[in-house]
Amino acid sequence: MQTLRAALVAAAALIALFVSIRPGAAEDNSRLAVTVSIDGAIGPASASYVKGALAKAAERRAELVVLRLNTPGGLNTSMREIIADVLASPVPVIGYVAPSGAHAASAGTYILYATHIAAMAPGTNIGAATPVQIGGVPGLPGPDKDTKDGDRQQQPKDTMTAKATNDAVAFIRSLAELRGRNADWAEKAVREAATLSTNAALQANVIEIIARDPADLLRQVDGRTVEVAAGKTQRLATKDIAIEAIEPGWISRLLAVITDPNVAFILLMVGIYGLIFEFMSPGMVAPGVVGTICLLLGLYALNLLPTNYASFALMLVGIALLAIEAFNPTVVIGAGGLVAFVLGALMLFRDETPGYGLSWWVVGITAAALAAFLVAVLGALRRAAKEQLRLGAQAMQGLSAEVLDWSGTSGHVFTNGERWQARGTETFQSGETVEVAKLIDLTLVVRRAPIATGREVQQ
Repeated sequence: MQTLRAALVAAAALIALFVSIRPGAAEDNSRLAVTVSIDGAIGPASASYVKGALAKAAERRAELVVLRLNTPGGLNTSMREIIADVLASPVPVIGYVAPSGAHAASAGTYILYATHIAAMAPGTNIGAATPVQIGGVPGLPGPDKDTKDGDRQQQPKDTMTAKATNDAVAFIRSLAELRGRNADWAEKAVREAATLSTNAALQANVIEIIARDPADLLRQVDGRTVEVAAGKTQRLATKDIAIEAIEPGWISRLLAVITDPNVAFILLMVGIYGLIFEFMSPGMVAPGVVGTICLLLGLYALNLLPTNYASFALMLVGIALLAIEAFNPTVVIGAGGLVAFVLGALMLFRDETPGYGLSWWVVGITAAALAAFLVAVLGALRRAAKEQLRLGAQAMQGLSAEVLDWSGTSGHVFTNGERWQARGTETFQSGETVEVAKLIDLTLVVRRAPIATGREVQQ
């Protein structure tokens, strides 16, 4: 009984110690501010990075997340994923355009409007949120001749442009109304690509704070109350808070590499030609393995990027025509295949999206490599056509052979990777090199190999 009583007392003490420690740990975790940085174009990698960072901040019960922005814009789908994660985050998110000289254009404007508190560093700007993914610059056709000078109302060019513009306007106005910011200027940023400097944004109620650095930002937000997901309000306590930066994980880094349009394009080309070389020379293994991996990565990137699959099909047609030209030289088919490939490559991605255009240098170098490959193949075929075809006994004449064994006028020789019966009018020694004169009924007639003269050796 005494042993049991002692065990119960020890267990109770451990439980009491655990309970006393947990609140303190939770309190320490709540004194943490997390920083997440988006530099460059917004794409699938950025969306994956922000999603993981917000989840980690919620798991660690951080006080807030500082989302630093410096972006020219990006993909509409990735932008909406980031905004959805920000709106659903139980941790307050502060949008911060920084450092000085940075900007939050296009998709960056929408994201800043979605954050609980919007801030900018001196010398930054925001705006130009017109959607351009569908091509052209919708909503900017220029003023109508019949409109008055003071009337800036612009009419979209076509129905698709109007739909994209109106959808973007409704979206950013809803974000502005949710956060209590200037909805009229938000609409102007979409329809007229309007922009604002730091001070103008503060005066127009587009942002709430101008902060020189993250420390100044946290000092100014201390004591503010924000509304997070599920309608809960939270008072920020950021005085003397610890700041920790969350870096992108390996998945986000991999996505950032392969979703670059130029990298995705190169992966596709390496994959296609790796498989072509494997089919041309079965058993090489390496080209097939490398080609398959690169092709799958390239196709995965295409699925994430704003891809025109008709252009991709045009590229495949061009490669098929070049392959046909290699086996049936006509020049016309090869030229047509090269043109189809270049046109398909140029139209593969919607280059109006900031940061997601395909480089002309990449297309040019790839097209030049294709043309060089085609010329090399045609040259090899032309040379092969000019050479005299030698088959059977003719192909054996003049080959060198090594004597394996010899008795009298017959024996065995090794040539062309095979062991042959042989006969001749002379006697040879094992290991001696002879020349094949002709082939008669699977028996080689050999003779002594001619000895090169000094003049022949000098030549």
